[in-house]
Parts: sequence; C-alpha cells; structure tokens
Amino acid sequence: MMNQNTVLATVNGKEITEQDVYAFLSELDPQIAAQFSSPDGVKRLVNELVNGEMLYLYAMENSYDQEEDFKSELERVKANILKKYAVNKILSEVSATEDEITQFYNDNSERFQKPEAVRASHILVDEFEKAKEIQDEIHQGLSFEEAAQKYSTCPSRQVGGDLGEFERGKMVPEFEEAAFNLKEGELSEPVKTQFGYHLIKLQYKNEARLRTIDEVREQIKQQVIRAKQEEKYFNTMEEFKNRYNVSINI
Repeated sequence: MMNQNTVLATVNGKEITEQDVYAFLSELDPQIAAQFSSPDGVKRLVNELVNGEMLYLYAMENSYDQEEDFKSELERVKANILKKYAVNKILSEVSATEDEITQFYNDNSERFQKPEAVRASHILVDEFEKAKEIQDEIHQGLSFEEAAQKYSTCPSRQVGGDLGEFERGKMVPEFEEAAFNLKEGELSEPVKTQFGYHLIKLQYKNEARLRTIDEVREQIKQQVIRAKQEEKYFNTMEEFKNRYNVSINI
C-alpha cells in the first residue's frame, strides 16, 4: 500500500496525492466507490482529479469567478451549506442523560424483549431412506459435522451444517417446529420440507428474555437523542418565527 502522501500527478505545480483520491472516494456512494477499487479504477480517478484541476485553472484564467452568474451561484451554495451548518450547531449540544436512558428503558421494556431462539445444524438430502441411513451412521459414531460435509446438499455443509442462531418465523414451518422442540444436543428424525429431508441437531436454545439495559444502552441513547433533537429543532424554529418576523400565506 502506498503512502497517503504519494504524489500521483502534478498540475501546474499542484500535487495530487493518494490522500486526495481517498478523500474523493469517501464522498461517493459506497457502491459507486467500489467500482474504483482496482488499480485501473484509481487511475481513472486520478485522471478525473487532473481534469478538475485543469478546469479550475481555465476558469481562473478567464476570470469566471468575477462573473455575476458565478457569484449568484456561489451565494446560493454558500447559503445551503450555512443552513446545514446551523442545524448541526443547534443540535450538536443535545445529549442523553443516564436518567433519560433508564426512564426510556423502563417505559418501553416491551421493545427490548428478545424472543426465544435456537442454534441448530442440519443435513439436507433428497430421499427419506438416505436420511435414515445417515442417521444410523451418526448413531454408530460418525460426527454430525462430518456427516454434513459428506452428505448434505445444502451449502451449510461447508461449516458442518451449522445454520447459526435463529428465531421463530425465520425457517419453513416444518423445520422450525422440529428444531424448537428438540433438546440441546438431540438429533431429530428425518423432517420433510419443500427442500427435501432434514436431519436436525440442536446446539442450544435461548429462552425469551428481556434484554438488559447494558445491552441496549447505545440503541436507547440514539433514540433519546433523535427525539430530543427533533423537539429542539421545532421549538427553535417556532422561536425563530417570532425573531425574524415570518409570515406564511398558505
């Protein structure tokens, strides 16, 4: 990786560095920025930055900055930037106290209920008889993970059939019903779904519970701040209407 101060181009003595490329990329939509991640993409960006510098030199050479149309456009852009800057300044002082966070948590505890969830692995095959044969092999000592890697047609076979943790409503009904009714470490009978026949092994089950305030503190903090910022914004605008002699005729 190059140093961010690496000079990639020079236009009339002005250096364009790798840092300039990073700064330009940071202003783009991430999906668009990804298109310039290759060496060829970086080269295209550098050329665009060079083009921009040449256009600036040409504009200054022709005193475009002194034209009235430019000055009007500059004032419009400046006004829009100032509006956004003013909003940020007005709202930047808003914060959430620990008492407000605790109050929000107590008043909205139903929002922080974590539903029952399980973590399960499975082996998927096309035929019932094949599922029974694999079940017998597992009972005879073959590990579930090895069996999944050897027989399963699901991409999860690459991780021993592990499907991760999931709540109710995330899997097809037949699979979900079987998984949630297993005991930890238990292997199911073949379960038929639209995808084929599954052997399911339950790794663990987490009962429904209320998340602790420590688990959701940051989430609550942001919600409280957003609500207070909205209130502050509208209150400030009402105050400004009186200060700046506003008349709305619609």
